[in-house]
Amino acid sequence: MSDMITADLVDLDLSADTKEAAARALAERMVALGRVTDLEGFLADVAAREAQMPTGLDGGIGIPHCRSEHVTEPTLAFGRSAAGVDFGAPDGPADLIFLIAAPAGADDAHLTILSSLARQLMNAQFTGALRSAEDAATAAALIRGDAAAGGEGARGERTGAEGADADGAGTEGARGAHGGASAGVGSASEGVGSPGEGAQGAAGAAQGASTDSVASSVAASADAATDSTAPAPGASVEDASAPASDAPSADERPFRIVAVTSCPTGIAHTYMAAESLENAGREAGVELVVETQGSAGFTRLDPAVIAAADGVIFAHDVPVREKERFAGKPTVDVGVKAGINRPGELISEVRGKAARGEVTAGAPAGRGTPVERAGEAGEGYGTKLRKWLMSGVSYMVPFVAAGGLLIALGFAIGGYEIKTAPSVMDHFVWTQADSWAALLFQIGGVAFGFLVPVLAGYIAYGMADRPGLVPGFVGGMIASTINAGFLGGLVAGLLAGGVVMAIQRINIPAVLRGIMPVVVIPLISSAIVGFLMFVVVGKPIASAQKGMTDWLNSLSGSNAILLGALLGLMMCFDLGGPVNKVAYTFATAGIAVSSPSDSAMKIMAAVMAAGMVPPLAMALATTVRGKLFTETERENGKAAWVLGASFISEGAIPFAAADPLRVIPSSMVGGAITGALSMAFSATLRAPHGGIFVVPLIGNPFLYLIAIAVGVCVTTALVVVLKGMRKPAPGTVSPGTAADPATATTEVKQPVAA
Repeated sequence: MSDMITADLVDLDLSADTKEAAARALAERMVALGRVTDLEGFLADVAAREAQMPTGLDGGIGIPHCRSEHVTEPTLAFGRSAAGVDFGAPDGPADLIFLIAAPAGADDAHLTILSSLARQLMNAQFTGALRSAEDAATAAALIRGDAAAGGEGARGERTGAEGADADGAGTEGARGAHGGASAGVGSASEGVGSPGEGAQGAAGAAQGASTDSVASSVAASADAATDSTAPAPGASVEDASAPASDAPSADERPFRIVAVTSCPTGIAHTYMAAESLENAGREAGVELVVETQGSAGFTRLDPAVIAAADGVIFAHDVPVREKERFAGKPTVDVGVKAGINRPGELISEVRGKAARGEVTAGAPAGRGTPVERAGEAGEGYGTKLRKWLMSGVSYMVPFVAAGGLLIALGFAIGGYEIKTAPSVMDHFVWTQADSWAALLFQIGGVAFGFLVPVLAGYIAYGMADRPGLVPGFVGGMIASTINAGFLGGLVAGLLAGGVVMAIQRINIPAVLRGIMPVVVIPLISSAIVGFLMFVVVGKPIASAQKGMTDWLNSLSGSNAILLGALLGLMMCFDLGGPVNKVAYTFATAGIAVSSPSDSAMKIMAAVMAAGMVPPLAMALATTVRGKLFTETERENGKAAWVLGASFISEGAIPFAAADPLRVIPSSMVGGAITGALSMAFSATLRAPHGGIFVVPLIGNPFLYLIAIAVGVCVTTALVVVLKGMRKPAPGTVSPGTAADPATATTEVKQPVAA
């Protein structure tokens, strides 16, 4: 902070009587030093930020701030008013006024230093020293943290500030800061000084505090850079140096809270709320770790720390990012100023909710949706692209299943001529089966109409989060309108996500930030995506879609059989994974029209038949040669009968995971044979799902079932042969033997798969 404030930026006799006049007086000092290029433009940005939320704080503090293109370098000006200036604080006017000016493109290190002031303001000794400062130079030195506070504590704090300024979270910075400010014990977190060093620094801080009223004013600079570093579960900062034998038991450990703080600008209130909550947590004897989601970005809390937490506090004025991480725990959700003004109440409230068992809705079962996993740090572009595409597919599949089954039921009840029935709005007779068939068919058709827009919208969502939805849906609907189909939806989604991501990288004036997600981004991105889809890429994609459809319709004989075999291989390769979903999406895209071609329905039949083979084959194998499988696998085999019959390929995953080199190749061979036979038998399917439950809707159903049975038998035979050929591991009993009568009826230990 040494370059941010000088004596020339301090006014200890600020005479302004309004917040606008106070901001102007301090901003004029910035202009005089060349730190602000346009006074009126800068003041407009300050006023725009002030309009979002008052910047007055309890304790007589006003902290107007903004990011502005008129600021040349991060700057802090300080004014002290005898009469006080009203900045909207609940307890009255502010006598300590800090004007923070950050460049529009301020880097993370500077924003971290700016945020350290917010933490210092939570220190009563620091604010008291400013109120008693006799000259501008002393006040500036106090704010910078290089005042002659005396003692080792000040020197330790200066080391922390310099370390944090230079590297954001350096070991020396963290060691000095925690050494000067913590209660005699070093932090247990990575990159922080050892307990011995912390104790020495704390002793220095105590000595310095006896000669000067501010002994820890700058330690928060390092804290701001490391505040998201979570303590190990079960070990707070205070007990980090305690012997392991003295660690509290699970019943005796302190209550654990994780918190998230954020404000519209992400410079001041975000970090003030964090500091206030942390201080209140120490006073209440709870372990409290804060994730600050500020302008400099945020570092995610360790998932283990979140999992071990007993409660959650959200103190925010902008949406909490990745909020689903905290689902299923007692939660208090308030504005950021509540985190500053009444942290003790929030802690008591979340403890009360925990005692009553009040929790938020749990996170979705399993690993979460592809969108929730998209774009993780360290992933390559190819991995991210696959996840973005799969996010669209995952949201599209329920529309496919619902719409396809409704249409298929309509055909089953009213015959294929039902597609020419008049609208049920014009003609519906309650007692006629044809009217009900038409109703089902027309509802399914409406559901199918969403396929391409949903695909495009959620691809864009996977790339750019909620701002991508509008241009994604618009681009997808245009793809449907111009007959660009499934391929058009893919391209529209990628275009929409890319356009929104590009817009989000532009430095936007503060006055426009509030309307960006609601007006500006949807308007600009939809216009760009619409132009590209209508004028640039739409027609070529529509031509490619038509060409692919014509090619499928022309397939016959050996070509169709080869396609069926290929689709069967894909369906059985990863059993519900990305390759499986590509084949399934390819098939459903072909029937997602009001009048699908005969070739498209053959492809759908081949895909579903092949997808049923692996779980049915595993179920059969555990029945005919149960001794080759563990007791757990035999139990899974019983469930696999139902899963396979319902076209849920994932039913074979437990077997593939335990023995992939035997189960997966066997499944692929059986699936390829089934897909090829289904195409050779000219079996057709109008429904995208259902397994044996939609057999009445299948063309040539008897031959279709024969194709499935052949594939199941082939896969079963291969699995049995391959498992029977393997040699038992040394010291284990071979399957089917009873060398030891005591263990002959127990589960056989399976050797590790080769």
